[in-house]
Amino acid sequence: MNRRTALRQTLGFMGLSPHLAAPLSTFKINLQNRKDQRFRVGACDWSIGQSSKIEAFDVAKTIGLDGIQVNMGSEKNDMHLRRKDLQKAWREAARRTGIQIGGLALGELNNIPYKADPRAEQWVQDSVDVARALGAKNILLAFFNKGDLKNDPQGRTVVIDRLKAVAPKAEKAGVVLAIESWLSAEEHMEIIEAVGSPALKVYYDVCNSTVMGYNILKEIRWLGKQNQICEFHFKENSFLLGQGKVNYPEVRKALDDIQYRGWIHIEGAVPEGKNLLESYTYNNKFVRDILS
Repeated sequence: MNRRTALRQTLGFMGLSPHLAAPLSTFKINLQNRKDQRFRVGACDWSIGQSSKIEAFDVAKTIGLDGIQVNMGSEKNDMHLRRKDLQKAWREAARRTGIQIGGLALGELNNIPYKADPRAEQWVQDSVDVARALGAKNILLAFFNKGDLKNDPQGRTVVIDRLKAVAPKAEKAGVVLAIESWLSAEEHMEIIEAVGSPALKVYYDVCNSTVMGYNILKEIRWLGKQNQICEFHFKENSFLLGQGKVNYPEVRKALDDIQYRGWIHIEGAVPEGKNLLESYTYNNKFVRDILS
């Protein structure tokens, strides 16, 4: 099976139309001179229907993204990106497509919680090696569902102890462990200060924090001016970006205030019943317009 056939089948499995790829050539100009870009626009591989799958690179190229945030794996596949052969394959796919690996994520921590399961503790330790092998600078640690830390002081204590144990390894590798959770900016800072490592920061999801009722513009400025935000998710639940609850023009102003440079990864933002590829083509253009 050649790459074109594989991509057509991938899009077919997603319920998408392969012919939609042709008009997206107009995005090529946005992918030039990456070293001069203040922002790079990517998407979570799980949000484009390819969680921890190598096909994500081709789908991202079709959309016109700069890169993808890669999910390290799952309990079912034993966090398969720990395998050196797969790491090599992912690096080769990045070179072939021109799509960068914009970050690593451990989404399975939502089901196998870091605060309670020794397997999760080992995964986080191993994620530092995976990130280094893939050239990713930030590792998203998810704390939702079973891993939720809100109103769980005992769970936070365990997480702090485990982060203290892995932080020196992350520091040496030059990667950042990034907390994404339902916690407020102040609650995140309590964890960061307790761990006491520059290798721990906040992964700021503007939609999650809006849903929780936090003042996201105030939080971004407060955390950002302390250099405690490593990366952003631009997201909406069941809406295209710009058509939901988040005021993205004001978010852009906050990014300017903290002089943020780096990845903006799109997550969610597909209305019910709408075509995924078309939605992400729109979201990609929306983000680039906001950031231009």
